[in-house]
Amino acid sequence: MNFNELFDNNEFSRRHLSLNDEAALLSALGEKDMTGFIGNTVPESIRMPSELNLPEALTEADALAKLKAVAARNQVNKSYIGLGYYPTRLPNVILRNVLENPGWYTAYTPYQAEIAQGRLQALLNFQQVCLDLTGFDTAGASLLDEATAAAEAMAMAKRVGKVKSNRFFVDGRVYPQTLDVMQTRAKYFGFELVAGDIQTAAEGDFFGALFQYAGKDGDVVDLQEIIGRLKEKGTVVAVAADVMSLVLLKSPAEIGADIALGSTQRFGVPMGFGGPHAAYFAFKDEYKRSAPGRIIGVSKDAAGKPALRMALSTREQHIRREKATSNICTAQALLANLAGMYAVYHGPEGVKRIARRIHALAAAFAAALKNSDGLRVVHEVFFDTVAVDCGSSEKADEIYRNALNAGFNLRRAGDNVLAAAFHEESSREDLAVLHTLFTGQSTLSLPAEAPQCLPENLLRSDAILTHEVFNCYHTEHEMLRYLKKLEDRDLAMNRSMISLGSCTMKLNATAEMLPVTWREFADIHPFAPADQVQGYQQLLHDLQQQLKAVTGFDAVSIQPNSGAQGEYTGLLSIRRFHEANGQSSRNVCLIPQSAHGTNPATATMLGMKVVVVKTDEKGNVDIEDLKAKAAEHQEHLGALMITYPSTHGVYEEGIREICRIIHDHGGQVYMDGANMNAQIGIMQPAEVGADVLHMNLHKTFCIPHGGGGPGMGPIGLKAHLAPFVPSHTVTPVEGATEGMGAVSAAPYGSAGILPITWMYITLMGKQGMEQATRWALLNANYVAKKLSEDYPILYTGKNGRVAHECIVDLRPLKAESGITETDIAKRLMDYGFHAPTVSFPVPGTLMIEPTESESKAELDRFIAAMKAIKQEVLKVQNGEWPKDDNPLVKAPHTANDVAGEWKRAYSRETAVFPLPYVREHKFWPSVNRVDDVYGDKNLVCTCPPLQAYED
Repeated sequence: MNFNELFDNNEFSRRHLSLNDEAALLSALGEKDMTGFIGNTVPESIRMPSELNLPEALTEADALAKLKAVAARNQVNKSYIGLGYYPTRLPNVILRNVLENPGWYTAYTPYQAEIAQGRLQALLNFQQVCLDLTGFDTAGASLLDEATAAAEAMAMAKRVGKVKSNRFFVDGRVYPQTLDVMQTRAKYFGFELVAGDIQTAAEGDFFGALFQYAGKDGDVVDLQEIIGRLKEKGTVVAVAADVMSLVLLKSPAEIGADIALGSTQRFGVPMGFGGPHAAYFAFKDEYKRSAPGRIIGVSKDAAGKPALRMALSTREQHIRREKATSNICTAQALLANLAGMYAVYHGPEGVKRIARRIHALAAAFAAALKNSDGLRVVHEVFFDTVAVDCGSSEKADEIYRNALNAGFNLRRAGDNVLAAAFHEESSREDLAVLHTLFTGQSTLSLPAEAPQCLPENLLRSDAILTHEVFNCYHTEHEMLRYLKKLEDRDLAMNRSMISLGSCTMKLNATAEMLPVTWREFADIHPFAPADQVQGYQQLLHDLQQQLKAVTGFDAVSIQPNSGAQGEYTGLLSIRRFHEANGQSSRNVCLIPQSAHGTNPATATMLGMKVVVVKTDEKGNVDIEDLKAKAAEHQEHLGALMITYPSTHGVYEEGIREICRIIHDHGGQVYMDGANMNAQIGIMQPAEVGADVLHMNLHKTFCIPHGGGGPGMGPIGLKAHLAPFVPSHTVTPVEGATEGMGAVSAAPYGSAGILPITWMYITLMGKQGMEQATRWALLNANYVAKKLSEDYPILYTGKNGRVAHECIVDLRPLKAESGITETDIAKRLMDYGFHAPTVSFPVPGTLMIEPTESESKAELDRFIAAMKAIKQEVLKVQNGEWPKDDNPLVKAPHTANDVAGEWKRAYSRETAVFPLPYVREHKFWPSVNRVDDVYGDKNLVCTCPPLQAYED
C-alpha cells in the first residue's frame, strides 16, 4: 500500500455517506456509474460551468483542532452588559441529557403528535412557566427572539384591536435592538412607530403600545396607571418583561397588559453571541386564533387518555398562505425545552433564590456606591441593572477601561453613565471587584440581610410554578429519570430515519455538535467589544466564504435566525433595492403554486401583492402563464419567489428562462433554498439567474431541527442587492449600509450554532459536498423507483427522475379503499418510522426525502414498511378487514392496546410486529391517535395534573 493511502482526509464523508452502497443503488436504477446517473437526472442547462471552490476535507481531529484555535481568539470576560443577554447556568443534568442528547436535538417539529409526546410535554411545561410568570391564560410554545416577539405583538395588536389609527407607541426604555426590528417590520405594515416617554403614551391615538417593564438602563416603573389610561381608549398594550424579573415582580396581566413577551435566555440558555434563545409570548385567551407561532394543547386520544398536540394548526402559514398571521415556521423548541426544564429542576423556591440573589447583589452594589464622591446611582428602583453616573465622560472611560483590564464587560449607557447588569453567575467576589473599580476602595462590607430596592407595590403576591411538575424533580436522580421518560416517548433520528420531504432530516454528526457548548462560543455576549470576538468574526467570515462558494453569490448575510426570517430578509433586500432606485411602487410578487408554503405570507408581511402563477401537469411553473403575469404587472413587478428544485421535487429545465422573464420585466428573483440538498456542487443559484436566496442551515447544512427549532436562514445576494442587507443599531454589521434596519435581535442571528455548519463544510470539503448532493439524488431516486412498484410517483423530471425528494400519490388508493394519507402516516409509527411530509404540497400525498446520509439498509427497511402497508390497504379494499376495524384506521397501537382483551379483526402480531425487524427494534407510541377536533374545540394549554396521565 502507498504510504499516503494510510492517511485519509475524506474519512468523515465516508461516515456521512454509505459509499459501499453505490453499486447496488445504481444497479437498481439501471445505471452503470454515478456520472451516467447524474447525466440522466440533472438537466445539462443548469449545471455549474466550473468546479466547487472549496478546500479539501479535514479529518474530525484536525477540524476540531482548527476550530479550537478559532475559538481561542474569543475572549470570555465576565459579562455585565445586560440588554437582554446574561450569563446563566444550565444544570449539567439538562446539558448532558437534553442539549447534548440526539434523542432531543434530532427530533422534528411535533406534527405527528403520537410519537412526540415527550417534547410536547416539555413544551407544555415551558408554556406553563410563561403562564405562571405573566399571569395570562394562554401562551405560545416560543418565538425566535424578544425583538421578533415584540414585532409580532405589534402586528397582533392591529389584528385584534379596534382603534383605527395606524400609530403604535413604543416606550423609549425598550431595548434598542427591539426598536430596530420593530421599525423594520412597521414600515412595510404601514404602521407609524412613535417612541417616547411613557407618560406621553396616553396623549396620542394608538392602536397598540409596547412598554418595557425593566427598562434598558435598569429602572423598574409602575406601569399600571398608564396602561389603564391606554386601555380606556381601546389601545392594545404589550409589556416586554425580563423572565427572571417576573419571578419577583407583579405579572404583566395583573398590571393590566393584554400581551406579554420577552426572552427566556436567562433560564439556563447560554448567550451564544446572540442565540439561539426562545422568546415567550403570552396573551389574553380571546386572542388565541390571531396568535403567531405554535400553541401546545391538551387533547385526548382514541382511548380517551390525555394526549398533547400542536393546537389550532389552521392558523399556520402553510394553510393560510397570504392570509396567514405571520410567516413563522421555525420556533425555538429545543431552547424552550431547556428553559422549561430549568424551571422544573429548580422549582419555585430555586428560581426565587436565584432571582433574589441577583437583585440583592445589584442592590448591595448600588448601596455601596451611594456614599462615593462623584458617583450617583441613576435609578432608585431596579431589578438587576445598576446605572451609575460617573460625573464625567473621562471618569466613565477610566472605569470602563479598568474593568476591561480586570476581565469585566460593562455597558456605556451614556456619556457619563455606566451600567452593570447582575446575573445568575454573579458572585460576592465579583461585587467586591466592581465596587473597587468604581470607588477605588478595596474593602466592602455586606449587610447581614439581603438588601432590596423593589417597593412592595411592585412585588407579586401570587404563587408561581405550583404545578406538580415543578415540585417533583429537584434531585439529579429524579430529573435524569424524568428526562429519560420524556425522551422515550419521542421518535427521533437516533432510532430511525425521518424521511420528511423539504425538511432534510439528515445526520447531525457528533463532531459538528461538540463545539456548540465550548465556553469560547457559548459564553459570549452579542454586544461584547469587537476585540473580544475575533474568533467569532473569523468563524463568520469563513462561513460566508464557504456559502458564497457553494451558491455563487457575491455576499452573504448571517442575521436571519430562521428559514422564514431568511425569506423575509431576502425579499426585504429586493424591496429596499427598488426603493433606492426610485421604484417603490414595484410591490407585486409572483409566486408559483408549487412554491414553499411560507412564501405568500412573507410577501404579504412586506406589503406586497401576491399574484399566483400556475403550474403545469408535470408540476413545473407554467412559463406561458408566467410571461402573461409578468407582462400584466410589468410596471409594478417587484419579485418572483421560486423554490428550486421545485417543492414537487423536480428540476425545472426552464429556470434560466424563468429568471430572464422576471428580469426583462424589471423584477428580481428570490429563490427559496429549502431544497439545496439537490444543488451543491451541481448548480449554483446565482449562476442560473437568482438574485437572492435563503439557505436553511437547519436543513442542508446539518444544524439539527431540535424538535422544531433552532434554525438559521442566512441569505446569499448578488452585488447589487448586497448594500441592502440588515445592519444592527447596537453593533453595526460589517459591509451593511448604515440605516438598514435589523430583522433579528442579534447582529448575527443565532451565531451560537454556526460552528455546526462550519464543521460540516470543513469536514466534507469539496469532494464530500459534491458527493452529498449526488447521494441525496441517488437515494431519492432509489426510493422512488422501489415505491413506484406499489404507489404512483406524482411528478418526475428528465428521464422519469426526481431530484432529492419524491411525492407518492395516495389519492387513487384512498378513493378505492377509504384509507387516508393520515391512516398511512399513523400506521408507519407501528413500523418504527416517522411519517414523510403529509399532504404538502399536494393534498392526499406523502412527500419523501431520504437524504444522503441514510444507508441502503435503512432505506430498504422504510421501503419494506411502505410495501407492507400497501398490502394492508388492499386487504381493506378487498373486504378482508372491515373499513372501521383494521390496523390502519386503529393506528398507532400502544402497549396498553395489546395487554388486555383483544377483539379486533386482525391479530396482536399484525398490530405491533408487522415485520420481523420491528420486533427487535420496537418503538411504542405512548398514546393512540390524537383527537385534533376535540383539542381545538376544547383548547387547554396548561399542564394537566399528573394524575390525569396515570388515570
